[in-house]
Amino acid sequence: MAKIGMKDVHYAILTNDDETGVQYEAPVKLPGAISAKISVKTNTDTLYADDGAFETATTLGEITVEIELADLPLSAQAALLGHKLENGILKAKATDEAPYVALGFKALKSNGKYRYYWLLKGRFQIPDDESQTREDKVTFKTGTLSGVFVCRQYDGLWKLAGDEDEQGFLATNWFDVTTINASAGV
Repeated sequence: MAKIGMKDVHYAILTNDDETGVQYEAPVKLPGAISAKISVKTNTDTLYADDGAFETATTLGEITVEIELADLPLSAQAALLGHKLENGILKAKATDEAPYVALGFKALKSNGKYRYYWLLKGRFQIPDDESQTREDKVTFKTGTLSGVFVCRQYDGLWKLAGDEDEQGFLATNWFDVTTINASAGV
């Protein structure tokens, strides 16, 4: 089913991911979803034996995400990139470290139902910031966040996805912290 829309982008700061479990802060909504691109790299190798291809093995590599938003508020930049926000001023240091986060959103399919996503552990990079003088026609400048996602240490999960039209799927609490915390061990 083709996807024709996207909305309800959320992030949740990952506070714990080890052998004892996973824990996230409450998800925060980011306004103005425009697009999301998830690129998954896999590495496949073939073992040759008996004069031919004998066996193959595939491993999951880097998972990159690009998400375009109408705007990236300073409060979200501070939270996602490890910067400080004091009295309305974003203070960014070279030593700031972006926290691990989960990223969730939903995409409208051409049948009118939604596909829901959570990418469970990733870090975002400092985005480019572009501005332009106003001319005789409006030119919008939007923000794009790029990040790299990996598997969680606790259970090896990297993504959750659900379709409204799949039997048994309930989207009621998808953007609630219980969804990503409760997914551990699935």
